[in-house]
Amino acid sequence: MTLRIAKAELPAELGKTMTERFGAVPEPVEVAWHHPAFGNATSEFAGEVAKCNTVDESLKTFAHMAVAAQVGCSWCLDINYFHAQNQNLDVAKASQVPCWRTSDAFTPLERDVLEYAEAMTDTPPTVTDELYARLLDRLGSTAMVELTGFVAFTNMSTRNNTAHGISSQGFSEACEIPLAVRPGQPSSNVTSAS
Repeated sequence: MTLRIAKAELPAELGKTMTERFGAVPEPVEVAWHHPAFGNATSEFAGEVAKCNTVDESLKTFAHMAVAAQVGCSWCLDINYFHAQNQNLDVAKASQVPCWRTSDAFTPLERDVLEYAEAMTDTPPTVTDELYARLLDRLGSTAMVELTGFVAFTNMSTRNNTAHGISSQGFSEACEIPLAVRPGQPSSNVTSAS
């Protein structure tokens, strides 16, 4: 996949901050900067969503990666796998998210979160009362609201990236364990560098 819109020129300080944080400026930021007010609003919202911490960080990372694998957002898979390593999450487990249905690495709760993320991503959504009830019973109402909102935001991000043609920048190449490929997708769509 190639970018469908040219990268916008960022203010020098923003580019420097992004490079210090990630080692490179994330392409979604460069694309969003064509509309700085929208880019800032999205970034601020993402920051506020990230501050919510009722749901375990690994569950949210796995959910984001499941959505990204289903939508085909190699950029989100790439950056979330990179984040998993840098947040000291279980990288071996995170590497298996794209093929979680055939992996025995996940607990029943993690499998339900992954299934929920995919069910919310289906068009139309396919969330069942039984799945929702299982998660609500184990997570509680506050965490259920957070998880649902997080997965909804993730859908916005992944679909935004794929529509713009944003693909992996190779962040996950720093990870020791290779990222698994979702069945039916070529491996090149996960690790293609920009």
